[in-house]
This record gives sequence, C-alpha cells and structure tokens, in this order.
Amino acid sequence: MRIALGIEYAGCNYYGWQTQSITPTIQETIELALSEVANEKVIIHCAGRTDTGVHAIQQVVHFETSSIRKSHNWVLGVNSKLPKDISVLWALDVDDEFHARYSAQSRTYQYLILNRVSRPAILNGLVTWECQELDLKRMIRASKSLLGEHDFTSFRAVSCQAKSPIRKIQKLEINKIQDYFIISVRANGFLHHMVRNIAGVLIAVGTGKQDETWVIDVLKAKNREAAGITATPDGLYLIDIKYPKHYSIPKAKSIIDKLM
Repeated sequence: MRIALGIEYAGCNYYGWQTQSITPTIQETIELALSEVANEKVIIHCAGRTDTGVHAIQQVVHFETSSIRKSHNWVLGVNSKLPKDISVLWALDVDDEFHARYSAQSRTYQYLILNRVSRPAILNGLVTWECQELDLKRMIRASKSLLGEHDFTSFRAVSCQAKSPIRKIQKLEINKIQDYFIISVRANGFLHHMVRNIAGVLIAVGTGKQDETWVIDVLKAKNREAAGITATPDGLYLIDIKYPKHYSIPKAKSIIDKLM
C-alpha cells in the first residue's frame, strides 16, 4: 500500500530534510515515528528536500507499507511519536503511480521578511530580519526580469548538483502586510539556494543598495559571484506542491495565514 502524507515543520532545530551523518534531520525523525506506528521499517520519499533551517507549511511525502491503518490513525499515531516542531497534517491512500517528487507539476516557496528597526524575538528563526527600509515597488519591478524560463546559474549554489541550470518561474509575487514582505515563487523546479539567492538580490534592490536593472545583469552574468549574498534560511518556507487533480492532494495555506 502506498500512502501520501502532508507534513508541516519548523526547520530551526534540524540539519535539513535529508538523512545524513549529521543529526537530527527531518527525514530520519519522521521515518522513525512512522516505522514505530507501522511496526516495520519505513522509508519516505519527499517532494523537495529543504536545507538546514528551512521550514515547510506543506511538504508532501509518500511511503510503502504492508500495515493497514485508517487515514486519521496515521495522522494521530505518527504525531504522537513526533517532536512538537514536526506535524503530520493529513494522510491519503494513493495509487502506485503516485510519487511525491516525480508526480509534482510545480512547487511554491515563500520567503518571509520582517522589515523593521528592531530584531524579532518571538519569530526568531522563523523570519528573515531586514532593518533597512524596503521599497516594495522597486522590488516588484525588479522581480519581473526573473519570470519565465532562464539560465539561473547566478542564482544557484556552487555546490548545486542539478544537471541543468534552466528553470521556469511561473509566478513571482511580492506582497507587504504590515511589517512583513512576502516573496512567493512558483516554478517547475528549483536549484540549490535558488529562492534564497533571489531573495538576497531583491532585498539589495529594495534597500537601494542596487539598481532595479541589476537583476537583469545578474541573470545574464551566469556567474554565482555576480548575485552577492545568499539570504538566510530563516524566512524560507516550502508552501505547496501541485499535483494532477485526480490525486486530490490538499492545497496549503500561505505562511501569513499561519502566522497572523
């Protein structure tokens, strides 16, 4: 039997998603809880691996099991074994054709910036703090250059192992609610650190450190050194993964819906 799960987590206390020699990670923590509930070893496959300190409003995973449980029992049972910063939101029976990663049509990330003079306390680790005033209109105008299909070499980490730097950004929106700036990016796929590097470039434009046209120069350079500083992982959230409708995967909410 193949089961899909929706997972919410705060990444502050973890060394990213993927199981590795450094612990703890999100994947190993969930697998241990699932294996206990299923009474057998369980391996999960995710829609998108997140880095150290990155969060998820809705990560999607799937796993194989011979254990028979009702959907709500998977949710309640696994949550009873998980730490408080990881939660299973829902469980669905899916057919053998479903794959959390390869069935995905697009992924959406949101980057949350707290723009005020004083640093965050309650939301420390959950937002990126920028003390210099950001200009929303400048950031929106500059972001338009990144829409569509491009070579995003300048926006990928040097360690990125993707075979191609070509990605298609389907949506890039920037909104401001009170002191918060929310950068929303939907694409057919992402390179390592791509969203954080986009955020870093747009923050530089928003503070006036760089001109709006600098984004075009960075894109055309196809050189990581042209883009400057990578924004911190604190404000980055995997929000939603789109699948074919027949899988009935629940749609996730915005990070602002969660925090406000």
